[in-house]
Amino acid sequence: MQIALLSDIHGNARALKAVLNDLKDKNIDQIYILGDLCYRGPEPKNALETVRSTPAKVLKGNADEWVTRGVQKGEVPESALALMNQEKEWAVERLSSDDINYLKQLPESFLETLNENVTMHAFHATPNSFFDIVTADATDEELFEKLTINNGANVIVYGHIHTPYIRTVGDTTFINTGSVGLPFDGDSRPSYVLLQVDNSSFYADIQRVSYDTARVMDQYDANNYPNSQQMKQVVKTAKKP
Repeated sequence: MQIALLSDIHGNARALKAVLNDLKDKNIDQIYILGDLCYRGPEPKNALETVRSTPAKVLKGNADEWVTRGVQKGEVPESALALMNQEKEWAVERLSSDDINYLKQLPESFLETLNENVTMHAFHATPNSFFDIVTADATDEELFEKLTINNGANVIVYGHIHTPYIRTVGDTTFINTGSVGLPFDGDSRPSYVLLQVDNSSFYADIQRVSYDTARVMDQYDANNYPNSQQMKQVVKTAKKP
């Protein structure tokens, strides 16, 4: 069984389509998308429609929560709050009420038994929060404390930090998919993870896909995005704003 794990599209429809195109010849049995679908990118509607056109199992992320109810005080630096809500309003203006309802009803996690030895728990940030940050350089103890609950899972998959990694500690493997639309690890190519599962084991591998970042940067300006300069820089440099 071949599984594709991806997250954090952030309204970058071109990046998402590049990933989906890359998956076409890989005999994928199931796609999981771990949230943050359409906020902060130049094509929120196109990105969300593309997600909804796939047979993927889709989770809610913090950015999806923001689209449905706004960015609240304490969730981002005070200096960024007003502008990020302008960005939210810009995205909402381009979405339908059905789109908003779709985001509202998305589940927060999946617990999947993949074979007799592999149970996967997938969520956006942590099992208990859309917003908590567990970085790629977290200690082993932090990974277990913040990312595991007593549900029998031995493969833990999340997004949110826009930095892909795979780390096995004892009998538990921690996987971050990185970001499709806005990588933060210095590599502007979209990332996702391929999970190959056989009768009793699994193998995970990070994938990168090339696409035309310049076209996406142009779209921010062409579509009158309210924070275009900063977001273009993120797309170009793959660095956190």
